[in-house]
Amino acid sequence: MTKTIRKAVIPAAGFGTRMLPATKSVAKEMLTVVDRPIIDYIVEEAFASGIEHVVVVIGRGKGVIEDHFDLAFELDTSLRTKGKQTLADEIHGKTPGAGSISFVRQQEARGLGHAVWAARHVIGDEPFAVLLPDMLMVDKQPCLRSMVEVYAKSGGNVVAVEQCKPEEAHKFGIVSLSGDADKKIVGMVEKPKQGTAPSKLYISGRYILQPEIFHLLETQTPGAGGEIQLTDAMIKLIETQEMRPYEFAGRTFDCGSPAGFVNANLHMAMMRPDIADAIEVDEYASKAGGIH
Repeated sequence: MTKTIRKAVIPAAGFGTRMLPATKSVAKEMLTVVDRPIIDYIVEEAFASGIEHVVVVIGRGKGVIEDHFDLAFELDTSLRTKGKQTLADEIHGKTPGAGSISFVRQQEARGLGHAVWAARHVIGDEPFAVLLPDMLMVDKQPCLRSMVEVYAKSGGNVVAVEQCKPEEAHKFGIVSLSGDADKKIVGMVEKPKQGTAPSKLYISGRYILQPEIFHLLETQTPGAGGEIQLTDAMIKLIETQEMRPYEFAGRTFDCGSPAGFVNANLHMAMMRPDIADAIEVDEYASKAGGIH
């Protein structure tokens, strides 16, 4: 019998160098997509997928993330005093309940694998999810919820993947699959040389992992960029455990890059009935010579 996925890790300790200079003073996870911080969407996805406890791994200067998910008594009082009851109720209703979210400190930026490992004592000896906070994944059903459904049937480990253009495969972590009908992940390669990728499926930012990954990460030697890479530990995990792909068919926006961040804002704004009509995309496109 498979154990229920109750906990999720969101590694949010990175510097966000691709979004400088904005991230010099603002945590990249707190940059807003329309009117909500990016990480707000990610935490919402976790809870909407049945997660009971979210562990956010943060670093120096990321205390604002903790404040965002705390009750803001002064703001609540101010809004209600001014008669803005609906807005106050909405903000209060989206605040995680006591004990449903916690924060772990990663004192040293040593890579994604190290950030996940930092949450080991809170996760304990049970399977868990990992959601990358800069990957906003949009579909009718949350990506993680679909992965939980796959996990409930198969157990083991589940990794979200997506199709990429062959000429862009060298930018991503690429998986290779077994040749049988019951597709399993049998290999991974981080940013393969052009023309050598084993498939067009790249790892897109959502994982369900067994707790044995922590033991592998603890002894993992630094990989690409001199950092502890989660992919390296997953390659070892494949040797003893099954790992299945979940091919996500929705839209994914890499909010850690300027283009992905702008596209996420446009997409999420156009999905909002209250503001969509005011978005003058066509006008800006014509002035800029067209949006490609």
